Amino acid sequence: MYREKPFTLFVKYALPQMIGLLLNSVYLIVDGMFIGNRLGRDAMAAAAVSVPVVEILIALALAVSVGASIIISSAFGAGDTRKANNAFNLSLLIALAGSASIAVLGNLYITQIAAGLGATADTMDEAVTYLWYIMTGSPFLILSFAFSSYARADNRPKLAMWALAIGSASNILLDYVFMYPLDMGIAGAALATALGPIFSVIILLPHFLRGKGMLRFAMPALSGKMAWTILLLGAPAFVMEFSIGIVTLFYNIAISRAGLGELGLAAYLTIGYIALIILTVFLGIAQGVQPLISYFHGTGEKRRSRELLSFLFKAVAVLGVAMSLAVAFLSRGFIRVFTPGDEELIAFTHEKAVVYFAGFVFAGGCILVITYFQSIQRAAPAFVLAVLRSVVLVPVLLFLFQRIWGAESLWAALSVVEFVTCAVAV
Repeated sequence: MYREKPFTLFVKYALPQMIGLLLNSVYLIVDGMFIGNRLGRDAMAAAAVSVPVVEILIALALAVSVGASIIISSAFGAGDTRKANNAFNLSLLIALAGSASIAVLGNLYITQIAAGLGATADTMDEAVTYLWYIMTGSPFLILSFAFSSYARADNRPKLAMWALAIGSASNILLDYVFMYPLDMGIAGAALATALGPIFSVIILLPHFLRGKGMLRFAMPALSGKMAWTILLLGAPAFVMEFSIGIVTLFYNIAISRAGLGELGLAAYLTIGYIALIILTVFLGIAQGVQPLISYFHGTGEKRRSRELLSFLFKAVAVLGVAMSLAVAFLSRGFIRVFTPGDEELIAFTHEKAVVYFAGFVFAGGCILVITYFQSIQRAAPAFVLAVLRSVVLVPVLLFLFQRIWGAESLWAALSVVEFVTCAVAV
């Protein structure tokens, strides 16, 4: 498989992960569609408060599993299967311990978390209800993404795709059942979101239990050095995925402080769904080729790695332009699905979305460069770029834009962030 041309490798590795992540992201979007159509604007605002938590949970899963996958693929390239299996089992142990802690602590401090994420007095009760299901089901969400990363590293990218796709499909079905026939309200949407990853885990587990690949369950040799290396290499993946949630958090807070109210929050929820689709395409491509770049690093084939990277730059550039144009000319229909009767919200959301996504053509290149550095075990530049485009520039520019040009300028801040980060990456 590793001897194929860049386009063939793209089709075999990047496309399945991109499709799997896109379908998996659908469960958040479907929640928004059901909530908007069934429960209205205030419930959408409550769900918007909870979105950063889901993204942060996914980011934690990737921090552990992608860090381990880099070691696993490099070890496979060097012919060291024992090291690959130890990294796999040690990272899984970390993921299990971390997810259990999150489920317990998340429920203990759930009200404080909801308030910190921007819940208002009008949305607090529904936000807490939504968060309770997410926190309780967090171990399965984390394990579904972790096992997906391990399966890709074990040369099963299509299995990872199908697991994520079936988890998403089950969520869509359960959304309908819980919110319409059973009339469970926002609790039904949250419960469906919590149950979907369980199906993904069930599909992925037999691959490892039955020894269908080179990775097998075993008690790992406990190594602080390897654990630290896993987390260090996974840190850029954490920040890139976490950036979706942290950007949402920063924008929720900025919108609330700017006095845009439920209209602004509800509009940003739909904008966030569009952003999730676009960024998932770029992240899926990057995550899909990560095992290849790490494998080439393990074998010392730098030329093949750079050939692949050159092809990917062209691919994401074309996709970036196409998606920015689609937002400008085709997004009204997508927005209308969420709130078909609210013309004010539809017009407001479309107007802000065009500005918000104008600079997303640069996002794909940034994500590729970060993943490349990460995959060849150069964590420092990868981490710096990942932090720059999320934790550093976003809050700074949101503050400056609002202070200098007012509340309406908030929607342009992220386009500027993507441009600046891409310039630094180049």
